[in-house]
Amino acid sequence: MDLLKPVYLDTLASGGFEAKIRQGRKLLADCTVCPRRCRVNRLKGETGECHTAFEPIISSFFAHFGEESPLVGTRGSGTIFIAGCNLQCLFCQNYETSHMLEGRPVTIRRFGDMMLGLQESGCHNINIVTPSHIVPQLTEALKYAAENGLNVPLVYNSGGYDSVSSLRLLEGLVDIYMPDFKFSEDSLAAKFTAVADYATVARLAFREMHRQVGDLVIEGGIARRGLLVRHLVMPAMLQDSRHIFEFLVKDISPDTYINVMPQYRPAGEAMHHQSLNRSLRYSEFGEAVRIARKIGLHRLDKNF
Repeated sequence: MDLLKPVYLDTLASGGFEAKIRQGRKLLADCTVCPRRCRVNRLKGETGECHTAFEPIISSFFAHFGEESPLVGTRGSGTIFIAGCNLQCLFCQNYETSHMLEGRPVTIRRFGDMMLGLQESGCHNINIVTPSHIVPQLTEALKYAAENGLNVPLVYNSGGYDSVSSLRLLEGLVDIYMPDFKFSEDSLAAKFTAVADYATVARLAFREMHRQVGDLVIEGGIARRGLLVRHLVMPAMLQDSRHIFEFLVKDISPDTYINVMPQYRPAGEAMHHQSLNRSLRYSEFGEAVRIARKIGLHRLDKNF
């Protein structure tokens, strides 16, 4: 496999996009794109929990220099923020985008043109943030962009609440999966998100992502292909972090590249929940890193 060549270019050359687009449209017509399974017809303008019909709602797109070091490199990660979210975390630090749908609907062509513009500006990759509810639209926009010269890796940057059927639709399209593993227990996630089965779904999704792309491969300091995991350390939840790290080592790979993130602060509706209404202590973050290393994770991102 040529890691310098995005995998979607092989799919384009083989004519593989057409079947994926047809399947994606079927998913939208009785929406089961994400695990919420709202069963609305988004092709006819109906909306479910993500409040998105067919056209994706884009809040912003730009060269991002605050992402993980193998994505940023010297020219930034070409980030496109999708509005709406299937998780609706109470503490979301992008609350205006995820909950309030800050942004505007765009056509598939405009979506693809954003990718091409970010590539033209020199970005090392195209980084789609919160795409779990727009997988079919992403597939169509990627085809358009690839036909018009896109040739940098595609990053799928999600909250980890992804349907395996949609992930399989993305096989041969996504070079780098970058999910955030938020909680290890369904009961804990149910307190702070809108879903009751987050941990169960996320474990299946992580296995499928890793099956497709394997461990993260970095060449010349730049990520080319593989799984890159994020974990936001939460206040007083180090035991949950431990369980996540154990799962990654035992069920995914001890070579998993992970960003243990220290930047939790009360945002969104967090101030209404006593356990969330404080920033993470640096001592908690340090202990999370120590636990991750002790359990066997050794590829920790340095972009703290």
